[in-house]
Amino acid sequence: MAQIWESIKLALDSIWANKLRSLLTLLGNIVAVSSIIAVVALIQGVNGAVSKAIVSDLGADSFTIRRTGIARNQDEIDRQRNNPRITIDEARAVARFGNSVEAVMAQAQQNSTVGYRTEELQSITVQGVTEDYLEFSTFDAERGRMMSPAEVQRNRPVALVGWQVADRLFGPEDPLDKVIKVAGVPYRIVGVSAKKGAFFGNSLDEFVVIPLGQYQKLFGARQSLAMMVKPRGSGPQATAAAKDEARTALRVARHLSPGKPDDFAIVASDSVLGIFQQATAGIATVLVGVVALSLLVGGIVIMNIMLMVVSERTREIGLRKALGAKARDIMSQVLTESITLSVLGGVVGVLLGMVFARILAALTPLPAVIESWSVVVGIAVTAGVGLFFGWYPARRAAQLAPIEALRRE
Repeated sequence: MAQIWESIKLALDSIWANKLRSLLTLLGNIVAVSSIIAVVALIQGVNGAVSKAIVSDLGADSFTIRRTGIARNQDEIDRQRNNPRITIDEARAVARFGNSVEAVMAQAQQNSTVGYRTEELQSITVQGVTEDYLEFSTFDAERGRMMSPAEVQRNRPVALVGWQVADRLFGPEDPLDKVIKVAGVPYRIVGVSAKKGAFFGNSLDEFVVIPLGQYQKLFGARQSLAMMVKPRGSGPQATAAAKDEARTALRVARHLSPGKPDDFAIVASDSVLGIFQQATAGIATVLVGVVALSLLVGGIVIMNIMLMVVSERTREIGLRKALGAKARDIMSQVLTESITLSVLGGVVGVLLGMVFARILAALTPLPAVIESWSVVVGIAVTAGVGLFFGWYPARRAAQLAPIEALRRE
């Protein structure tokens, strides 16, 4: 152990004595590890933010039935273009069918103006819902109350507003029971939702929820609806059973024969998240190539430097062997110095990667989450690089004949 610490001390002394050479030597490792830390932090941060937003929008176990789904190519886009609109009657048919579906909410949304007195907000999401919206955790009321099922069924002019809408329109004033205008039509505020934050710089709190009947009076009844379906129970099995029943109910309502494909799309949070994670996996694949190239360059540079160090210290190595040092002692010393040099580059890369990720998160909407495993992987990989590329110089040093080494100037 004492010999290892002595080798590490010699390596650090050599690095300090040749600062510029050491910096250039470590550059490949620094770039590789900082890339690992920064990109992994951004990918994990984005995945977490997207997962949270999708679950907030669709629910953990709930799923949505839409006129069109996620199209991966032009053929799917063309096929879905002629899908019929989803109607309120079809939503009721799904709700009546089977025992695996607990609740079905029909909904539609569109951007519009929302105003109070002289203040007017543009491009606020206005969402119309049916009475079963109370069964879904995506809706809440931090202040006031939710719209009652009776108010929704009777199409009362009431509204549940997002936190930022209330803040921008009323400031410190109490928004409850105030009358706002949505697309020029008055609605009374009964509740304010809790603050949800932002997603990639876009606020999740700029919305107004009104009864679906009121929504259709504002924007027309021919817009296709979406159905949010809540399974009876939780877990993958309950969700799968609810999907099967909802699909069957909608196919029956549309009189689709067994051989015909679905003319609607079922979208669940796990499928949306899976598609997004496939995209981030592509980014990770590119990262692997960049890191591998940087580590290869860094490893070759480290090997060349260690060969030069062995050449510079030939007489020292010869003297040690003449005094009784074994080949494995010389090899261990050179390998320890190579690994120390490489790991030092990894440590610098970790620090730079963390700083870069934090700066990027502060200056852009991209979130960043520093993962401890990425730090461990970064350090471990650089240690492996030092061991692999330091082996040949160490072996060469260990094979030096003491007499030949002592003769060199």
